[in-house]
Amino acid sequence: MYSFNLLILTKIDECFKITQDELKEVNKLRLIADFHIHSKYSRATSKEMDLYGLTKWAKIKGVNILGTGDFTHPSWFDELKSKLKEENYGIYSYNCIYFILSSEISFIYNQNNKLRRIHLLIFAPSFEVAYKINRILEKYGNLSSDGRPTLGEPIQKVIPQLWNLSEDIHVIPAHAWTPWYSIFGSKSGFDSIEEAFGDYSKYIFAIETGLSSDPPMNWRLSKLDKICLVSNSDAHSPNKIGREANVFNCNLNYKDIFNAIKNQDKDKFLYTIEFFPEEGKYHFDGHRNCNISLHPKESIKLGKICPICGKPLTIGVLHRVEELADREEGYLPNKIPYKNLVPLEEIIGQALNKDPSSPIVQREYIKITSNLGNELNILMDASLEDINRISGEKIAEGICLMRQGKIKIIPGYDGVYGKIVIFPEEESSENQLSLF
Repeated sequence: MYSFNLLILTKIDECFKITQDELKEVNKLRLIADFHIHSKYSRATSKEMDLYGLTKWAKIKGVNILGTGDFTHPSWFDELKSKLKEENYGIYSYNCIYFILSSEISFIYNQNNKLRRIHLLIFAPSFEVAYKINRILEKYGNLSSDGRPTLGEPIQKVIPQLWNLSEDIHVIPAHAWTPWYSIFGSKSGFDSIEEAFGDYSKYIFAIETGLSSDPPMNWRLSKLDKICLVSNSDAHSPNKIGREANVFNCNLNYKDIFNAIKNQDKDKFLYTIEFFPEEGKYHFDGHRNCNISLHPKESIKLGKICPICGKPLTIGVLHRVEELADREEGYLPNKIPYKNLVPLEEIIGQALNKDPSSPIVQREYIKITSNLGNELNILMDASLEDINRISGEKIAEGICLMRQGKIKIIPGYDGVYGKIVIFPEEESSENQLSLF
């Protein structure tokens, strides 16, 4: 797979050449930002997660601002500092893609007689500030062990020390509903931001929806009305960049971007790009080892116990939202809008009845992106007539069905990703999502 992806990069790179003059004009265009990714220094990540792979795939996908991910790792920090060029306050560039300094931190500790596992995104406005952050964090864990380090102290002890360094350090709870590692997770999370952060909750202005939830699910909690919802890929391989993202129309400046998020400014923060939440690997309740997937209503009838092995089910995001929600489904506030998308490779694969990673699908992917631009442009904006002209009626039909939301989804559960069926009449075992 690595060699074939490298072939794609080599062939398609010429189609996404950006000059420095064009780079300076990006702030006049739609800014698509994916703030939560990882580097090759994180566990279970591709060796392509270096600056070359990240920037090449960002161009192919249509993302022009990336979080660096993993700035806490000493080797990655040094590489970033030596290669990134400062363009504006808090904004850096490499190979004509912009970066904001970001990292994900894992906290594991006991609070109120319960083991908590919380992942947080940390953002820094400069390398000088990031360096100071690392000096604080290294007191509580080994930053060299993983790009996403694990700290054994409460967030209320560690995080306030970061805010004391700079008012421009921002903290966003990552994939907020994932059962095992999140602020609202059913296995180790809290019931509110206030319970997790205490008196410091006033500094939390956003949460990341994660792959298994979307804005309407979060809108059901009135206590999140003042919290902005952001979406990111959490990519462990570069071809997953942009599967969730944030779209802005604001100045290319660290402060302006985060002010747009803080203020939920619909003129500057245009919308988020989302998975269909059923695709996420923790949407339904279930037990992977027993191949059991259940809607929350079914699992409640079973007392949340697996009917096969008798062990507790892993409670999914949909169930957890239901537990904490104080609004019915369908509530529509005046909040940042969103768009649900399906990866282009998956649409092509189902149209051709081939695995998304197969050579024939990859060749078609090269052809359509070479002719019509980056993937997000094709999924959201390209005319169906042009798609039909380049790649045929079936692929155009698949993109049309995706845009209209007329697809079938088998929900994910207990670490098993959901499955998309774009053409229900042709459903087969080959037509499944391949996400990692």
